[in-house]
Amino acid sequence: MTNSVSGAAAAPTHSHAVNPDVLHPLLYGLCHQVLTSSFGSTSLMDALASGLSDVSSLLRGLPAAEGRLIERGIQMIAGLNPELVVLTENIRLPVSKAALDVVERNDPRHYASLTLDADSGGRRGYTPDMIIVNRVTKIAHVVDVKRSLSSYDAVRLQELKKRMLAGALTVPDLLYQEHHRLAVEAVHVVILDAQNASRDASSGIWPVSDLDHLLGVEGAGKAIAYLRRTFQTAVEQVWREALQHYAQARDLSEDERRAGAMPWLETQRHASDERRPPGRDDRIVGVVGSGAGERPEIRIGFASLPTVRPQALS
Repeated sequence: MTNSVSGAAAAPTHSHAVNPDVLHPLLYGLCHQVLTSSFGSTSLMDALASGLSDVSSLLRGLPAAEGRLIERGIQMIAGLNPELVVLTENIRLPVSKAALDVVERNDPRHYASLTLDADSGGRRGYTPDMIIVNRVTKIAHVVDVKRSLSSYDAVRLQELKKRMLAGALTVPDLLYQEHHRLAVEAVHVVILDAQNASRDASSGIWPVSDLDHLLGVEGAGKAIAYLRRTFQTAVEQVWREALQHYAQARDLSEDERRAGAMPWLETQRHASDERRPPGRDDRIVGVVGSGAGERPEIRIGFASLPTVRPQALS
C-alpha cells in the first residue's frame, strides 16, 4: 500500500490507527513515570531549599527527560503496527574514515547500493535513537529524534547527516548478524523534529507530525503532540506543588521542624488519586490490518515522504 504525506489535504489511510481511548491513558502513565524518576516535587523542594544552583541543575535535566519520553512514546505507538521491529539496544553503528569519505565526496546516487561490514571498526561511531524495520516492505529507517533543531546550525546539522549516512552503510550487515537475520532492501535516514519547525524531505528532516507515515499508524503524530502537552502540563503542576510545599515548610515553627512535621505529605498522598488524564482529543477510529532467493540490491539514502495517494483497502 502506498501512502501520501501525513497531514496533507488528501490524508492517507494507513492499515493501523491510534485509538485515543486506549492509547492516551498509556501515554499519560508513561509521561508521569518518566517525570517522577527525575523531577518529583520532593526533589524539587530539596533543590529549592539548597539554592539556585541545585534548582538550575534539576531544570537542565528536563529536556533530556522529554527526549527520552518522546522516544518511548514512539516505540509504544510503533507497537500498534505488527509489521514493525523497533530496535533501541545494541545499535551503535561504526563510522569509519572510508565511509565518511564515500559520503562526503560522492553524490548519494553513487553509493546508494554500497554496504559495509558492521565490524569494520573505526574510532568514531554513531548511535541512533532507534532503527525501525518494516518486515513487509523490508525498509529500515535509522531515526534520530530531536526535541528541536533550532540549536543546530547548518554545519552541525550537516555533520549529523554525514554520520547518519556513513553509519547507515553498515545497517544491513548489523541487522543480519545481530538481530535474528533481519534482511532489508533499503536503509533510509530520518531526523525527526519534535517541534514541527523543520521539514526538508530531500535530506531526511521530518516534522514529528509526519510520524504517521514512518510508522504506518494513523494519528501517530497527534499522539506524540498529546504526549508533549501532557509532559509540559505535568512539569508545571510539579513546579506549583513544590512551591506550595516549600512555602508551607518555611512557615513551620522551630518546634514543629524539630518534631519532623511535614504538613504537605497528606497533599502528596492524595495527589495521584486526584489526577486524571486530560480530556481526549484528536479522536481517530482504529482500523486493524491483516497481519529465499538471491539477495536484492540494498538502497541507502535519505528518507523521503510519499507523494502518491493510497489505494483503497480491499
